[in-house]
Amino acid sequence: MRASQDVKPIKRRRLTLDKTNPVPTSIYPLIPTTPTPESVVQRQLDAFNARDLETILTIYADDAELFEHPSKLVARGTVDLRARFASRFTEPNLFAKLVHRVVAGNTVVDHEIVTRTFPEGPGTLEMVMIYEVKDGRIAKAWSIPSKPIIGR
Repeated sequence: MRASQDVKPIKRRRLTLDKTNPVPTSIYPLIPTTPTPESVVQRQLDAFNARDLETILTIYADDAELFEHPSKLVARGTVDLRARFASRFTEPNLFAKLVHRVVAGNTVVDHEIVTRTFPEGPGTLEMVMIYEVKDGRIAKAWSIPSKPIIGR
């Protein structure tokens, strides 16, 4: 028996393309269909810094809850979040700078330095934000702010 007779030919599979997505359908299981928790939170931070109210509201679930850590509810649902972000976005120097991020499963923890305009004047504060991401949207978020430093 010759060596070539022992080798079975490789079956070739034809890949089909979806007209809306040029990625072969046979590899779809390898491509995540839901954004990662980290990418969701990064989009939220980008929308926050751009003061893009409509985009930020699409990133939060319709029934999302925002807490001051540990359990003081400050906003629930799109109507409350719209009012909260709209008010915040009027501040002329608003900006959140990411210092460090930790991702564990569907939880993302950001350490930020936030520049804001407080009643006493412009300043900064350190902020820890904890996000719970479900189905590609922020379901819950907790804020842990430091005391503001005015004039910085």
